[in-house]
Formats: sequence, structure tokens, C-alpha cells
Amino acid sequence: MSEQVVSNTPTQTAAEAELAQLLVESLNLEGVGPADIDPDARLFGDGLGLDSIDALELALAISKKYGFQLRSDSDENRRIFASLRALSAHIQQHKAA
Repeated sequence: MSEQVVSNTPTQTAAEAELAQLLVESLNLEGVGPADIDPDARLFGDGLGLDSIDALELALAISKKYGFQLRSDSDENRRIFASLRALSAHIQQHKAA
């Protein structure tokens, strides 16, 4: 009888997995793998624990990879950076072709 591993982490889409990889690499997150990031969990504060410096670094990495700027003065940033899923959806809507 084979043993199944059941994960409590919701499944990431391909775009979310790619973004999770970028997040882990660009922020040098130790002890966190891309697959460990719950796509619905908060990225800041009590979620993944990112801070404002991480947000700047992540915005720069997203700009380089996806070809568009995330503005630091946008009122939408709290919503955009709410979770991996929210950030991925925003990127998919705005990335350069």
C-alpha cells in the first residue's frame, strides 16, 4: 500500500508557482520553498512576514521579469500585494506581451 502525502497548502497555478520562485529567489527567503507559499496567505505581516524593503525588491524583480512597473505610490498596492494569488493576477493582467 502506497502512502499519500496530503498538503494543507492550496494548489498554486503555474503563474503563481513561477511568481513564488521569483519571490523566493529575489528576496533570498531562507527555509521557504516556492511550493511552501500558500497562494491565499498574506505576504506581509503575520503571513509570509515580508516588509516594505521586501516590497521594493519584489517590485524591482517583477519589473525586470514581466516588463512593467509597480508604482510605490499606488493606492492599489495593499490589494495587489495582499497575497501571492492577488499579485499573480495583477501581473497576468499587466505584463508586457
